[in-house]
Amino acid sequence: MSNSTSRRVRTRYAPSPTGRQHVGGIRSALFAWLWARHNEGDFLLRIEDTDQTRFREDALQDLFESMAWLGLAYDEGPDGPDAPPNDFFQTQRGPRYQEVAEELVERGAAYYCFCSEARLAELRERQQARKQPTGYDGHCRDLSAETVAERLATFEAEGKRPVVRFKVPRDGSTTVPDAVRGEWTIENKQIEDMILLKSDGLPTYHLGHLVDDHDMRITHPMRGVEYVPTAPLHVMIHEALGWELPTYVHLPLVLNPTGEGKMSKRKQGLDEAAGEQMMRELHAERLIPDALFAYQERNANWGLLTMVHEFREAGFLPEAMLNYLALLGWSVGADKDIATVEEMIQLFDIHNIKKSPSAFDYNKLEYLNGWYIRQLPPKVLATKLLPYLEAAGLEVDHDKLLDVLPLVHERMKLLSEAPELLDFFLGEAPLPDPADLPGKKMDNAQTRQALQAAHQALANSAWTLEGIEATMRETATAQGLKAGQLFQPVRVAITGRKFAPGIFETVYHIGRERVLERLERAVGLLAA
Repeated sequence: MSNSTSRRVRTRYAPSPTGRQHVGGIRSALFAWLWARHNEGDFLLRIEDTDQTRFREDALQDLFESMAWLGLAYDEGPDGPDAPPNDFFQTQRGPRYQEVAEELVERGAAYYCFCSEARLAELRERQQARKQPTGYDGHCRDLSAETVAERLATFEAEGKRPVVRFKVPRDGSTTVPDAVRGEWTIENKQIEDMILLKSDGLPTYHLGHLVDDHDMRITHPMRGVEYVPTAPLHVMIHEALGWELPTYVHLPLVLNPTGEGKMSKRKQGLDEAAGEQMMRELHAERLIPDALFAYQERNANWGLLTMVHEFREAGFLPEAMLNYLALLGWSVGADKDIATVEEMIQLFDIHNIKKSPSAFDYNKLEYLNGWYIRQLPPKVLATKLLPYLEAAGLEVDHDKLLDVLPLVHERMKLLSEAPELLDFFLGEAPLPDPADLPGKKMDNAQTRQALQAAHQALANSAWTLEGIEATMRETATAQGLKAGQLFQPVRVAITGRKFAPGIFETVYHIGRERVLERLERAVGLLAA
């Protein structure tokens, strides 16, 4: 059966709300969204919530928040205007799945399976003992109509329901149309008679997504390459029902930054010490960039960032996340990494998606984030920084913030860096480490004398950039020091850090009173 290329393009993202949103899943959502927008089609959000034992309400909320933060607006979905919300939750569509399962049974393409869990467990044990592939052996596949009727009656009397399995043809082969991998064929005998409808009346993935995609007229289901092995089964089910086949788009894996192993949805299963060691090793190998590592070190947040909310909390911009995620398996062009959403919509083509997996490159993501931060107007950036500054306990004067932002704007890679870059302007400076105070080739006594001289000179200086620069250079000369020998101790004394913006701008914006207080404090530290 050939798939249609003339229908209106309709794509979807259909996550299971069993955990918070993973970047691999959101990459799938982005590709589906881009293809719909590129073709002026529709993008749907659907909730596959049949795994009620693992369903989490907070995961559902995280899904909505992640989609909104990234700007992945959907045309139809649980809170959309065009359909009742229940239409987009699989648990509310049970009768429809049962209807299709029964139709398959009537067509002879599926059958009731009455095997108990105990029998299936015993079957697996026997197969493993014989070193055979595990899988269902078709025990109920060819039961007579009379036997099926008797067992159905028995199950009903006991308040139980049998599962429904698909009857995979024993002979022949099945071809899967795939926009990424091209058409490929597999012998039917390699496919197991999988369960379509569970004993609780809810579908497995093999039936649920297929019925939903058909009913919602999805033309291009996009999903991970891990679904390739069962794609022939899904084609068979379409053929058994006489339904038009969509174009499958199997997306390449997202790997860990080392390129070894899938980017895990869950934390790496390491305790804090082991997680810290892993991250320090990755940082040493330059697989974790400096700003991101510093953020994780400050917050003792050890482990690879994999969830959307983690990147948001670390201070990544949604524009940077979208741009980077688009590069995981696709390219915006030769020697080009940066593209606006509008450019990506214009350029995106599912036939240009790469087959090979992509390692998650935190360095490239941090680079892109820094680039997007530099494009923000100061007032917009100030607004985005406020939550991070306030969380650090800083009472922010908005005008003061706008005054000092230009000093750090070009250096910022993450929004979460703001407190460390700006706290000495906006509040109290961290207490400097006495070991960091001495200038090059200077001891404590020489440094103390230099700081005292700087204090006296700045107390009487004209408080302009030109006046401060002239005063500090004259003071260095008078003390028999090179400029840097004076400037660095002053920088550490008034900021509490070894690295800060230009010394004259820093002194000026901190203000005379606070500069003098901090110089006195540093002198005291060296006298101790």
